[in-house]
Amino acid sequence: MRIIQEKGELKMDKERRERISEAVGLIHQAREILEEVLEEEQKCYESLPEGMQNGEKGEQMQENMEIIEDVLGCLEDVDDLEDIS
Repeated sequence: MRIIQEKGELKMDKERRERISEAVGLIHQAREILEEVLEEEQKCYESLPEGMQNGEKGEQMQENMEIIEDVLGCLEDVDDLEDIS
């Protein structure tokens, strides 16, 4: 493991920073896909008759959307990784 000291600060080496950058890009792609899926699921839910929205299918769709929203919330912090030096 290489750590570079620069002006009294410890810096991560270039290879690990590049790997983090790659991971951040992949996470951004995953976030975009999840946002698209969420939007599609919301449209499908909204197009259901009210009786089905309140039924088992509608409840399952709402639960799925909540899970996706929770995951998207977790992925918002990925931008902090770009600040690693």
